[in-house]
Amino acid sequence: MSMVKGVILLVEDNQKDEVLAQRAFRKSNMTNPVIVARDGVEALDYLFPVEKKEGTETAMPIAVFLDLKLPRVDGLEVLRRIRSTEKTCHLPVVILTSSDEEKDILSSYRLGANSYVRKPMNSGEFSKAVMSVGIYWAEINESIPHSDLEN
Repeated sequence: MSMVKGVILLVEDNQKDEVLAQRAFRKSNMTNPVIVARDGVEALDYLFPVEKKEGTETAMPIAVFLDLKLPRVDGLEVLRRIRSTEKTCHLPVVILTSSDEEKDILSSYRLGANSYVRKPMNSGEFSKAVMSVGIYWAEINESIPHSDLEN
């Protein structure tokens, strides 16, 4: 079903949710590699590497699945940083969180989130939600070519 179009960055500190998301991506036959960052600092380090070693290119993701409640740097700050630079300002960001607080939803959209998906409490619903959103962003959505962003 899928051609590899690029990597997906999953920013998730809960190991159970990470495993469920990875499984959902596989079940939907997505072949996109998934890079996992377990907190906001890891996500920012991946997106904005400080020191590039020769021959180590980090692939710009086609989409970021971002939890809000993260250690060290929270998801809203990660989103703020993503939207603040030309390199990443058009990067699709899906908030994937357990928060149903109105302030989190509003803040996410005000900061430029493309989608807000509340994690269902049971694993079957969670997998179905991740599969649906993953297929949309990895298969259906036509993203901006990264070469256009670098010029």
